[in-house]
Amino acid sequence: EVQLVESGGGLAQAGGSLRLSCAASGFTFDDYTIGWFRQAPGKEREGVSCFSVSDGMTYYADSVKGRFTTSRDNTKNLMYLQMTNLKPEDTAVYYCAAAWNFFATTWYKPLLYDFWGQGTQVTVAS
Repeated sequence: EVQLVESGGGLAQAGGSLRLSCAASGFTFDDYTIGWFRQAPGKEREGVSCFSVSDGMTYYADSVKGRFTTSRDNTKNLMYLQMTNLKPEDTAVYYCAAAWNFFATTWYKPLLYDFWGQGTQVTVAS
């Protein structure tokens, strides 16, 4: 059974930090690009970052560049999203997702991802 389980969400103050984790099982983790997405109430799900296995590069939305860092540990089937200098507009449910096919120009599109976690809430207070 394919599973992606996010953890590490919670309440943070503006300017603070949180680290999200994504634990994967049931598929060959090394073969999949892992992405982070978020969805705020009333808004569409948006791509935050991804770690591509195709080119070994990381990609970020402009809104989080310089503040968020994504990494992965293939030995443990774990993916991380280190979030610093958090802002109230970062408040959302954060999801990790796995994609077999990767395209650098469209990494942020949810439809390209095959498996999804249930999400973890991140709330940033001003």
